[in-house]
Amino acid sequence: MTAAPLLTVEGLSASYGAVRALDGVSLAIPAGGICAVLGANGAGKTTLLRTVTGLHPSSSGRVLLDGDDITRLPAEKAITRGLAHVPEGGGVIAELTVEENLRLGGLWRSDRRDRSTFTEVMELFPPLAERRGKTASTLSGGERQMLAIGRALMGRPRILLLDEPSLGLAPLVTRQIFGLLRDLRDRTGLTVVLVEQNAAGALAVTDTGFVLNQGRVVAEGASSELLSDDRTRHAYLGF
Repeated sequence: MTAAPLLTVEGLSASYGAVRALDGVSLAIPAGGICAVLGANGAGKTTLLRTVTGLHPSSSGRVLLDGDDITRLPAEKAITRGLAHVPEGGGVIAELTVEENLRLGGLWRSDRRDRSTFTEVMELFPPLAERRGKTASTLSGGERQMLAIGRALMGRPRILLLDEPSLGLAPLVTRQIFGLLRDLRDRTGLTVVLVEQNAAGALAVTDTGFVLNQGRVVAEGASSELLSDDRTRHAYLGF
C-alpha cells in the first residue's frame, strides 16, 4: 500500500517581479519517503523550497501538510508545524560552537530543555560529537553540512527540506552526505526532500524524483526509472 502524502503541492506558482519562477508546480511526497527535486540552475528548485516553507510568497496554488493548508503560513509558524529547511550553504554560525549551533535549532520548542534530541543528534553524527565544543569555523565542509542538518533535526521535524547539500563538497564527502540522508530516513522514518543539481547522486539514494525546467515539472517517477531514462537525463539532467 502506498503511503499517503505528507506534503502536497497543488498548482503552485511564484514570481520575482515579472519573472515567473514557478509555473503551476504539483507534486506529492509520501510520509517516510525520500524524494529528489532536480533541474539545472534557474529551474525553480530553490524557489519551490522557499515557497513551501513560507520564505517566498506564492501567487497561486496550495501547499498542504498532512492535509492541512499551510500556503499562507509564515516561515516561523511552518517550523512549529514540522517543516525544517536547510538552505543552500547550510547557514551555520561560524563563531558559535557546534553545540551552540545545534541548540539554536530547538529554541522554539516548549521542551527545549529536554536533552534527548541533542543526544540523538550526537549519535547520528559522531564527528559533531567529537567537536561539540569547537567553533563551526573549524569544521570541514562536510562537517558543516552535518551541523546544518543536525540543527534542523533539533526541532524534531516531520519533513526535512534540503537545498543543494552537496554544493562545494568533494565527491567522496557528497556520497557520505547522501548516504547519511538515506540512513536517517531508514532509521527514523523522517520524510526528506532533496533539491540537487547532482542528479545522478541524488537519484541513487532517493525513492522518487521530480524534474523541473523553467518552473514546471517536466518529468517525475521512481528514481530508478528516471536514472535509466536516457531522454530525460540528456535533456534535463546533464548526464
